[in-house]
Amino acid sequence: MLMNAEFWVLVAFLIFFGLFGRQIWGALAGMLDSRAESIRIELAEASSLRAEAEKMLRDAQAARQAALDEARDIISRGRAEAARIAEAAHAEAEASAARRERMALDRISAAEKAAVTEVRQTAAEIAAVAARAVISSTLTAQDDAALVDHAIAGLPKALRAA
Repeated sequence: MLMNAEFWVLVAFLIFFGLFGRQIWGALAGMLDSRAESIRIELAEASSLRAEAEKMLRDAQAARQAALDEARDIISRGRAEAARIAEAAHAEAEASAARRERMALDRISAAEKAAVTEVRQTAAEIAAVAARAVISSTLTAQDDAALVDHAIAGLPKALRAA
């Protein structure tokens, strides 16, 4: 067994770790401890970043909700304003139609009055021409003088009545 190479490798290995084991273990433990500390620091930083991100998310959600509420309010006010404008336009259109109807009725009434006046004037002219024709063909000079005398005699009475 003393001549076996594997035995001497094992002995050398044990002596090597016996002499340098503490130093190697200390270096390894130090490296592992520093690595663990850096991981702890990164975890703490990640945790604070996550908390900050969650706060930013809450703030963004609150701002989004406020913007949605404001948009709903603007839309509802816009709809109310549009309804009011439509109602005002409808009322104005009805008033305008009523004014135009009144103006048309006034024009029709004026045209009727003008037509009646024209018909009366034409009838009076026709009656005067017809009366002149009848009087000139049927009355003599004596009858004409008698009519003039009768009209003159009735003139004071007609003036008092007027």
